[in-house]
Amino acid sequence: MATIVELISGIEVELEAAQKRAQRAKAEIKLILDTAAQEGRASLSEQEEDRTKELFAAIDLSKAQATGIRGKLENARKVQAEEEESERKSQQSMEHAPAPKATRGGEQRWHVTNEPRTYSRESDRTGRQFLTDVCRQFMYNDVGASSRLARHMEEERVERGVYQERSSVGVGTGAFTGLTVPQYLTDMVAPAVANLRPFADVCNKHPLPADGMSVNISRITTPSTAALQASELAAVSFTDMDDTLLTVNVQTAAGEQLVSRQAIDRGNGIEDVVLQDLYARYNTALDNTLLSQASTGLNAVANGTAYTDASPTAAELYPFIMGAASQVESAMLAMGQPTHVLMHSRRWYWLSSQVSATWPFINSQGMPVQAGGTNTNATYNAGTRGVLPNGLEVIVDNNITTAGLAGALTGGTQDIIYVVPQRECHLWEEGNAPTFIRAEQPSAANLGVVLVVYGYFAYTFQRYALGMQKIFDTGLTAPAGF
Repeated sequence: MATIVELISGIEVELEAAQKRAQRAKAEIKLILDTAAQEGRASLSEQEEDRTKELFAAIDLSKAQATGIRGKLENARKVQAEEEESERKSQQSMEHAPAPKATRGGEQRWHVTNEPRTYSRESDRTGRQFLTDVCRQFMYNDVGASSRLARHMEEERVERGVYQERSSVGVGTGAFTGLTVPQYLTDMVAPAVANLRPFADVCNKHPLPADGMSVNISRITTPSTAALQASELAAVSFTDMDDTLLTVNVQTAAGEQLVSRQAIDRGNGIEDVVLQDLYARYNTALDNTLLSQASTGLNAVANGTAYTDASPTAAELYPFIMGAASQVESAMLAMGQPTHVLMHSRRWYWLSSQVSATWPFINSQGMPVQAGGTNTNATYNAGTRGVLPNGLEVIVDNNITTAGLAGALTGGTQDIIYVVPQRECHLWEEGNAPTFIRAEQPSAANLGVVLVVYGYFAYTFQRYALGMQKIFDTGLTAPAGF
């Protein structure tokens, strides 16, 4: 997982890209107006009028995206400030309460200046004490562990009460059937190698409804009509509008690990490894579902274009990417525009390796001359990886299959490239998910404890037909050396 500094850097790149898109649109509008003025025309041509409207819509969209990105950036900087403040406080000596003073009745009055959290970054940085307490409470009904966990849950109710209500957590010593993981642990997790969730992180995010196992969306499938009136007082065009309900299922991503009593009692750091890996697998499973799930995943929904080439080059591939972007715009018109290209890391590095004397005929404003794109130097799973000559942002995601599409390939080693409008990649998640860990004891006879991490989500790419595009076939066979 990227550090907070890398995350902020990635968000800043997103913001800069959104601002540049608006600047490019403004520059083109100015060029259209200047051209008309130079030619002595008092009005724009029909084609120029249409293009100007498109550009103003693009500016509005870029501004809206920039507003959302600024919100993310502000939140990330708050987290960074909190981390720095926490680090500063940890280096100072803990404040002590003043000695109790006796009152007239012989009572003692205490003044509490600071009460630290039961589990905090300073006292339990890796989460070992937390997970040990979870296991010891279930295996031994340890009074001390139960007391600390109950106190932790009371603290969570104060800070994140809305999520506690959803989980119906009990705090008795008998069972913690939905124990909340301390938030600082979800922020600092550094999992083992995993594909994680690059695509999910750039989707259009929505809070998951508190109830129900589906999200319902109305789609207008029969629009109204308009036409020229045949004559005065003649009937005007009329068509009954109709909609079709799109039902999006709420799904559960989860992972479990059976931990032995010996590992908990005698192991060193085993709890930290278990928690980190479960979170990594959860994120990977969610992202992979978005890309590859049958019927509803991006791969199943996207309209495909075959790129057949025994000796592919970047110059030959680029027109196919532009063609896919064109099809997205044709399907969406003013309701959205192509914004991102998703590809496997090997395809990104192959594109970066290409050297050619053939350059794009039209480049986006600010794109270096004789360059097929720019590299943001972002790390994996840290936002936009690069920008193509037409302004499309590249997201590298290794959950993209390299086994190709059944029935359409030879050899089964091809990867796939997707061109999508970000605003139509909808993802609903609970706040701070996954934030719960369950500890049960179905393996008591085997001296084992089961740990489970889970979360709920829903997604859809199906609001508009043909709004998602993909490129596949032999031109995307695994390149040598990559």
